[in-house]
Amino acid sequence: MRIIDTHSHIYSKEFNHDRTEIITAAKKAGVCAVLLPNEDSGSIEAIHKLSDEEPDFAFPMMGLHPTSVNMGYIKELQTIETALTKRPYYAIGEIGIDLYWDRSYLKEQKIVFEEQLRWSIDMRLPVAIHIREALDEALDSIYKVGADRLRGVFHCFGGTAREWKEIAELSSFYAGIGGIITFNKNELKETLRHIPVKRVLLETDAPYLAPVPYRGKRNEPAYIIEIAKKVAECYKMTTDAIATYTFQNSLDLFNIPINNVDVEVFQYCTRDKTG
Repeated sequence: MRIIDTHSHIYSKEFNHDRTEIITAAKKAGVCAVLLPNEDSGSIEAIHKLSDEEPDFAFPMMGLHPTSVNMGYIKELQTIETALTKRPYYAIGEIGIDLYWDRSYLKEQKIVFEEQLRWSIDMRLPVAIHIREALDEALDSIYKVGADRLRGVFHCFGGTAREWKEIAELSSFYAGIGGIITFNKNELKETLRHIPVKRVLLETDAPYLAPVPYRGKRNEPAYIIEIAKKVAECYKMTTDAIATYTFQNSLDLFNIPINNVDVEVFQYCTRDKTG
C-alpha cells in the first residue's frame, strides 16, 4: 500500500527534535511522499532544507497563508514570488481566505489570494486552498480570476453536502480529507457520500488535527493510515482501494515524481457507490 500525504508541515519547529524518526515511521507506514505547504517568508528556508534532504519524499509548495496576511502583505508577496523563480515547486499553497479568527484583513486576503491564483495559472501549477468560514468569498475570487483555468484542492475540507455541491462545479478541484473524518461528531462522514472517490485526496496537516486514536497529540504523516481506514469505511471499500485511488488522484493533481514505485490502478467495482 502506497499513500501520499498531500498536506503536511513536518518542516516546522514541532518536529525539530525527531524529524528523521518521524519520516522513517511514515515510510514504514506506507507514506511514499509528502507535500509541504508554505506559510510565509519565515517558513521558506525550512521547506527548502527538508526538500533538499529528502528529495524523493518531500515536495515543496510555495504560497502565502491567509492568516499571515496583514498590512505588510506586499513585501510578503514579493518574497514568495521571488522564491517561485528559484526552484521547482509542485503547487501554489497554502493560500486562501480565513475569517475565523479575524475579519479585519478580508480585503487584503482577497487581493493576496487572487494574485496567487493568477500565478498558478501563469505557472500551470495547482493550488492548495485553505478556507475557514469563507467559502463564498473564496469561490467569488476563483470565478473572478478564472475557474476554468484553475485546478487544485480544498485542503482540510470539512464542509456540508451543500458546500461540496458548490465546489463540485469546479471540475478540476479535489477535497483534501484529514483527521476530522475520524472525529465522533462531524458532518464530513455524511458529506463524503456525495463526493466521488475520484475527487478525494488524503492529508494529515501535521502537526495539527491528529486523527483518532491520536487526537490531542502532535499529528504526523504515519497517522494518515487512520484517515484512510475511516474514508474506506465511509465508501464501503477496502483501505487498499482508497490508498490506490487517492494515490493516483494525488499524482494526477501534483505531478510529483515518485521513484521506485510501480503504480497499478485497479478497477474496483465501486462505480455505483462512488459516482
